[in-house]
This record gives sequence, structure tokens and C-alpha cells, in this order.
Amino acid sequence: MDLRKKLTRAMNRRVGRGGGRVTVRHQGGGEKKRLRLIDWKRNKLNIAGYVEAIEYDPLRSANIALVLYPDGERRYILATKGLKKRDVVVSGKDVSLKEGNATLLRNIPIGMPVHNIELRAGKGGQLVRGAGTMAVIIAKEDKVAQVKLPSGELRKISLDCMATIGQIGNVEYRLKKLYKAGQKRHRGIRPTVRGVAQDPRSHPHGGGEGKSGIGMPSPKTPWGKKTLGKKTRKKEKYSNKDIIRRRKK
Repeated sequence: MDLRKKLTRAMNRRVGRGGGRVTVRHQGGGEKKRLRLIDWKRNKLNIAGYVEAIEYDPLRSANIALVLYPDGERRYILATKGLKKRDVVVSGKDVSLKEGNATLLRNIPIGMPVHNIELRAGKGGQLVRGAGTMAVIIAKEDKVAQVKLPSGELRKISLDCMATIGQIGNVEYRLKKLYKAGQKRHRGIRPTVRGVAQDPRSHPHGGGEGKSGIGMPSPKTPWGKKTLGKKTRKKEKYSNKDIIRRRKK
């Protein structure tokens, strides 16, 4: 058995269907893929890892790096912009501040780009994991750091949380163009019919003679719920107290 296969899991392919009925619109088909298990926690502390390869991951926008540790264990991590094959990465409290290394926020200087940031110490990275993204530490006070996220949101995060240094690679991902319909289908994305092109029984935007607008103050979903601007975040969400400034509109 390939050693790398131990770092992957099979995926359920019934995307967009449940009992034969559509449960998620515009999803289905796609190439067969395996989920790569990423080391979000970076909990092999003070053990230098050797980057064996930079690989493509079909289920995420960022590339991933295969890291070999001295005990023979291999793990996947997100590949940073400057990370190359045969580089050495390490995680811990007292590590050098270079790309790919992971340490506590309290050890990272203000203004340094970071990614894969924990929200709760020991839980594993949850923030800033997409291709080309990075966050920046703006300030530190008491036991928290003020971190500016790619969305523009300014958030308080505990200094005891881990983060990985550097900007995530594959920066050109957003510039990539799809040149045929089949490329969408390979990604599991089915065709989308505009609401204004449907009949009024199928969509609130439908109907009318010739090409017409939606004919209402706010766009709606096929089920009549307001969209495009309506806030869906819970008003009493537990993490509201940690947000200093909301993301850009």
C-alpha cells in the first residue's frame, strides 16, 4: 500500500442528492477524489520536518506540502508562497520566524503575514486557509492579538493560539479561467439557470414579456426568501465579542 494513501480518505460521492432528490442545487457528478488529511494542529513540536514534495490537492485551492519527520511519519501541511522541496519546517514555541514554521501568536512580531490560525488553543487552524490568503497581526494587548483577516475583519485572538508564518501559495488561483463547460462539470458544478429566465411558478424572478428585471425591491431565492444583502449571521453569536471591526461590505 502506498504510504501516501494513508494520508487520504475516500469521499461520499452522492453530492447534491439524497434519496434520489436534489438536496443541494447545482452540484453533482465531478471527478472521483480522495480527501487529503491536513495537519491543522502542527503538534509535532520542536521536530524538524523535511519537505518531500509540493502537491496539488483537488479539494482545495491551495497546494499542499508533504512533510517527512525523523521518526518516519509523514504529514500534509498547506504550502506557503516561498516553500520549496527540500526545505525544513518546524513548529513550537522557540522556532525561527521563517515561512512554513508554526508558533504561538505571542512569538510572532506585529506586521508579519500568517495563516492557518487557531480560534481556540489546541483546536487546530480554522482561519485563513485559501490559496493566496494571509492575515496580519496589527497589535497585541493583555492576552490577545488583534489580527486583520483577508476579508478586512479585525478580530481578537488569544496569544496562546498557533499560527503558521507566511502567505499561502498558489496566488494565481483566482486568475485561472475555465475554457469549456466540461471543466465546470469535472469540478462537480452543474448548470445554473437564472431566475429571470424561468417561469413565475418556478422562481419569484420569473415571468414577464421579453427580457425583464426581477420587478421587486430585493432579489429572492427560489423559495421567496430575501437574499443579496440580508444578514444571516446570528445576532447573539458567541464570538461577536471577539470582533472589533466587521468585514468589508
